Amino acid sequence: MRIPAALVAFLFALSAHASPAGTGDDMDRFLADKGLLARIDHVRQSVSEKASELVFTAMGFLGVPYRRGGNTVETGFDCSGFVKAMFEQTLGLILPRKAEQQAAATQKIERADLQPGDLVFFNTMRRAFSHVGIYVGEGKFIHSPKPGAEVRVEDMGLAYWNHRFDGARRVQTAAPETPAPQALPVAEAAVR
Repeated sequence: MRIPAALVAFLFALSAHASPAGTGDDMDRFLADKGLLARIDHVRQSVSEKASELVFTAMGFLGVPYRRGGNTVETGFDCSGFVKAMFEQTLGLILPRKAEQQAAATQKIERADLQPGDLVFFNTMRRAFSHVGIYVGEGKFIHSPKPGAEVRVEDMGLAYWNHRFDGARRVQTAAPETPAPQALPVAEAAVR
């Protein structure tokens, strides 16, 4: 039986908050009876392991030089090429190539909800989502910053980054509940 992602998220959130006196035991019993408690713990552990692996992999690329349009260790990385390569290499997820496309393809979250492995976006070129990095925890992110620099970890609390912060996004790793509708080929769309 496949549990809908929304239900898992709801139950995960519910289990993370304190309950009024006496109701926590009832909820735990209900979740255990349905076999959901073990599944929630498994999902929580799986997400944490994937984020840790992503951050660990990204840290292995510290010192790789920036290169505009670069997306491999051999060529160097630009910011979005670095993020794309880390997600593809670590999780097998294919993200769009450009930072603004990565922002559009991911789920918006609040800054206070950032977890390791989330994406952080900045306005560094007088346009929204012109720079991206991977949040590593404790207010820090890893990224490939600019020509002449290398992949490095920086503090989001520094005035430069804090002032230019554009938002946080989370990459969804769960498959959608229902398949997306197929787009009509261009020739068929023109006939209709």
